[in-house]
Amino acid sequence: MFTTYEQAVDWIHARLRLGIKPGLSRMEWMLEKLDHPERHIKTIHIGGTNGKGSTVTFLRSVLQSAGYQIGTFTSPYFEQFNERISINGKPVKDEEIVEMVNVIKPLADELEQTDLGGPTEFEVITAMSLYYFAKMNPVDVVLYEVGLGGRFDSTNVIHPLLSIITSIGLDHTAILGDTLEQIAFEKAGIIKNGVNVITGVKQPEAINVIEERASNVKAPLHQLGKKFSISQVKALSKGTQFDFSSTFGEFKDLEISMIGEHQASNASLAVMATQLLRNYYAFLIEEEHIRQGLKDAYWPGRFEIVSEEPYIVLDGAHNNEGIQALVDVLKERYSDKKITILFTALADKSVDEMIRRLDEVADRIVFTEFDYPRAATAEMLFSFSSSDNKSLEKNWFDYLKNKIPSIQDDEILVITGSLYFLSEVKSSLITIYKG
Repeated sequence: MFTTYEQAVDWIHARLRLGIKPGLSRMEWMLEKLDHPERHIKTIHIGGTNGKGSTVTFLRSVLQSAGYQIGTFTSPYFEQFNERISINGKPVKDEEIVEMVNVIKPLADELEQTDLGGPTEFEVITAMSLYYFAKMNPVDVVLYEVGLGGRFDSTNVIHPLLSIITSIGLDHTAILGDTLEQIAFEKAGIIKNGVNVITGVKQPEAINVIEERASNVKAPLHQLGKKFSISQVKALSKGTQFDFSSTFGEFKDLEISMIGEHQASNASLAVMATQLLRNYYAFLIEEEHIRQGLKDAYWPGRFEIVSEEPYIVLDGAHNNEGIQALVDVLKERYSDKKITILFTALADKSVDEMIRRLDEVADRIVFTEFDYPRAATAEMLFSFSSSDNKSLEKNWFDYLKNKIPSIQDDEILVITGSLYFLSEVKSSLITIYKG
């Protein structure tokens, strides 16, 4: 039995040694022992390559605005581990983590002695969340973000009210496949019999796979651009404005505090979800709740302007699609500024293509590295850049400490790449500013 939060979290993180083990058999074994908590909670399942976290945030904020208690299960965390299991955006308490771990650890130990082997870190946290929302702190509905893929992801033990697939891109190709069709097949694995599915996927080869899966299991499909749409997307000084239209009605001049057309698309998935919840499940969601909830939604590390004087932005663009969205925003909004980019990434990403796109928009690009098992070296990243104005700074903390005081009025510093890296940077910025 663990008595402290530190002991509990250390035990969870130690399970990273087991890596990624696709399949649902270990989850099903643990849930059987826990008397199937997944059957006692209402859920919404959100998968996709990019936009999952933002879509979860928009939907949570709208439902909260309507007066509902909303649980979320997300990954990775940005500032503290507890964020992964939250209620109304507030992370669970340290003592609740200890209580959950003390329930799950004996099961993990027992499972380790079977032919199935021990559960992974993500399976343990997923089981903790299901137990928490079913037994410790029930809520009106829980939004479950897929960890990786969908079909064999440990969250795919739930039977949700709605399924949402935000986007499809070439990420985690070593595990999910190296074509859009293969990745779409894995993502479409969260589509359940008769359950409405909402998607923002655009590529024909990917949407064809989703349509086939939805048709096979008689799941009504609501695709952005067909069953619902956005238009009149406008850049605001601190956000984005757009119109939304669906078979259920339309809303003019919706506003979000996140920047970029891709965020308007993510918000539209959340709005469509509220329409289905209202019309099929009697959720009491009015237009005022949608407007206020979208405006209030905040998700750290998504083109987050952490300072305007000097101008510093954090953006967790960790794959090709994310980088392209970042580049589009920089071209659209900051063409009048000198753009300095500090970048690092995990080595198993398509870093060559990501850097090629960043080279297009950066006036200066700086490559660094951080302490993480799968992190790329600064030298590796530097070698992929064709920029005439590139440099290598292995110690990102010292670089930022020297750089921030010297940022010019006509300059913007964009810190981007791995979300794990951004998490470290954000917690260190306070120290840097004080220093």
